[in-house]
Amino acid sequence: MWQLTRRSWLRATGFASLAGGLVRGARLAGQGKSLAHHPPHNAHVMGTVGRTAPGGFNPSTFLRTWNFGELPPMERAKVYRETPRPDGTMLREYQIFAADREIEIAPGMFFPAWTYNGQVPGPTIRATEGDRIRITFRNLGTHPHSMHFHNWHPPAMDGALAGQEVEPGQTFIYEFDADPFGLHHYHCHTVPLKRHIHKGLYGAFIIDPRASSGSRRPADELVMVMNAFDTTFDAENEVYAVNTVANAYVHEPIRVTVGRLVRIYLVNFTEFDPINSLHLHAMFFDVYRTGTSLASSERTDTIMLCQAERAILETTFRYPGDFMFHAHQTEFAELGWVGLFRAEAPLT
Repeated sequence: MWQLTRRSWLRATGFASLAGGLVRGARLAGQGKSLAHHPPHNAHVMGTVGRTAPGGFNPSTFLRTWNFGELPPMERAKVYRETPRPDGTMLREYQIFAADREIEIAPGMFFPAWTYNGQVPGPTIRATEGDRIRITFRNLGTHPHSMHFHNWHPPAMDGALAGQEVEPGQTFIYEFDADPFGLHHYHCHTVPLKRHIHKGLYGAFIIDPRASSGSRRPADELVMVMNAFDTTFDAENEVYAVNTVANAYVHEPIRVTVGRLVRIYLVNFTEFDPINSLHLHAMFFDVYRTGTSLASSERTDTIMLCQAERAILETTFRYPGDFMFHAHQTEFAELGWVGLFRAEAPLT
């Protein structure tokens, strides 16, 4: 496992200017392999070079996955089940476990994480307002853990009060109704809280409005969790990312379609820094803070979020091409929190 300070990480990766390096980075992927239609002009790439190991956590898959939708049907049935109820809602049952695991946060760089289901962020949970959520939580780790949800729920389901820690080897069932609609999240609430969060125990929780509350327009939907990693355990992050892997969306730009609505579920789980942000180049987006209203609160190109804050962002790409996005704390961008949208003309 590498041990890098924030400054040595900057030196080791050899950053040039943000804009110039990203243009070159967009043309390079893997160990000197070019992306289709984007041949390299030189050997320099901003940020890490190469890819994380195949078969591990895939940030591109995570973007468009919830309720274990990435798994084959037989495997998915072991961890997720939905059953219609007489009132038209669903009973949604999940199998979630905590486990210690080293995860790859940049090519060849591993972090000793505490995970939900072996990944950081944990699996995205998605339901419709009024559904019943039932989560069987098993602690397979070496420390007490819990699950705390940002939504309406009884105190007995809070996962944060005295005596609600789930000890190693133990199981607890969380059960509550999905309410209110919006973009929420879950995380471990065992003390020391900052340690359990920065080690990776968090995930997104989406509740869609039921028909009586209104509806959101059809869109290409993306889950983006801003996070960071303190690799030297000095309460200062050395690596920043969206969806865990530094520079992942430089090497694998997020493909979107010109003229199609894009909806981003943006959650901030960056520990040790009071604020994180997302800035989108050459674009503006409508903001629905916490997603609990169907009316936009603002139109902007940059949004700032404290830890645990979240917002739904909606935009439509007008032009084809590559659009940079990154934290507008520029140091975060230089340490891995940067990527590209690749807008493509619709198929005819």
